[in-house]
Amino acid sequence: MSHATAAAPPLDDAELASIERATLDAVPPQQRSEIGPWLMAIDDGTVGRAHSTSALRREIHGTDSTDGLQAVERAYRDAGRTPMFRLPDLAGMASVRERLGLRGYRCSSPTLVQTASGADVARAAQAALSATRPVVDLAAQADEAWCRVFLGEGFDPVDGASRVTILRRARHAVFASVRIDGRTVASGMCSISHGWASVHGMRTLAPWRGQRLATAILQAMAHHALAQGHARMFLQVEAGNEGAQALYRRLGFVDRWRYDYWTAPA
Repeated sequence: MSHATAAAPPLDDAELASIERATLDAVPPQQRSEIGPWLMAIDDGTVGRAHSTSALRREIHGTDSTDGLQAVERAYRDAGRTPMFRLPDLAGMASVRERLGLRGYRCSSPTLVQTASGADVARAAQAALSATRPVVDLAAQADEAWCRVFLGEGFDPVDGASRVTILRRARHAVFASVRIDGRTVASGMCSISHGWASVHGMRTLAPWRGQRLATAILQAMAHHALAQGHARMFLQVEAGNEGAQALYRRLGFVDRWRYDYWTAPA
């Protein structure tokens, strides 16, 4: 069976919670706390994952979806922030979505969570790359050349600076770069946490796309994760970014769930 059609294993609460906690280690907010089944992040920056609250269980209902939601809302209001939830599109969250809808929350930015075996990613990448494979450098910090690639296209300067700042705060991270003729032209970041290697910051400058530089970066990240004793990888990709999804699926990533951002009315 091809990677593109591989079936995803059943999702359980432990896996959901570990991925959400690992996400906040990769994009560390200024404040984080747990209120019942909710993992709350508060941050002054623009990264949605760092200033939204996610679920630690597949099903939330009853007092956890009333008292818990109100407690989270109060914490955001006390911090001078607009409440925001990052809710998985799972059947067990239906009552929460209904409650937020009745309270005037706006739903936006659907995003897929994908997972893979690091060994599968490494093997698939090996098969896809040619004999003249790109050299990937891994560093403990993001240098200015890495940042220029990450910010090369499509970012408002304020938003971009915020994203670089928060990625540089990531725990147990390595920053991947591909250089061609001395110029950094592709980037990525991998954070090791809670039994996962999470992938972030994937960028390739336009003139160098189509050369499988992202594949080489993901292979290097997979090898790094396996060397650290972490066999599982995950990433989050916008639901509308079909090109990136196709790449990730070719390398063995499978869809686990979709989440949406729910933002309180002003």
